[in-house]
Amino acid sequence: MRTDLRAALIAVVLFTALCGLAYPLAITGIAQVTMPGKANGSQIERDAETVGSELIGQDFDGDVRYFQSRPSATDYAADATGFNNLGPNQQALADQLTDAAAVYAEREGISVEDIPPDAVTTSASGVDAHISPENAEIQARRVARERGLSPDRVADLIDEHTAGRALGFMGEPGVNVLTLNLALDEETR
Repeated sequence: MRTDLRAALIAVVLFTALCGLAYPLAITGIAQVTMPGKANGSQIERDAETVGSELIGQDFDGDVRYFQSRPSATDYAADATGFNNLGPNQQALADQLTDAAAVYAEREGISVEDIPPDAVTTSASGVDAHISPENAEIQARRVARERGLSPDRVADLIDEHTAGRALGFMGEPGVNVLTLNLALDEETR
């Protein structure tokens, strides 16, 4: 029994060191060397200040000069990602969607029937950095007007910040809201 206990203890220590320390450190080191931007969270800096991440949605406080992210169940807190866990038969979800649709429709000057789903629903993580191209096209009219830009120029910026489907067939195209808004800031400096 003593031999078995010693072998088990050695195995626990060995595999803890290998799988819990050596492997994660090696992978982190490889990532830092081969793709440091991604390894550090795809952070975006402007004027020597970190303004966000390409991977995490942000709240633009309803500022009409900016494209708005989709709603967040976590108030855009990346350290507490998650979804609202409300089911389709719950009145709380119906109320939440009705309220979000009313705000969106009024801000964009459209009818509730024309609202794309991602404009009023949260993502699974609660911090999705992208909106649908349809959502961006609706918001483009407002943003162009508020910034004094031509609608064509805003449409071009949307196209520049739209990512296609992964491998050409997985997922849906999406517009990165933060990078688009930063490009708009550069455009109207």
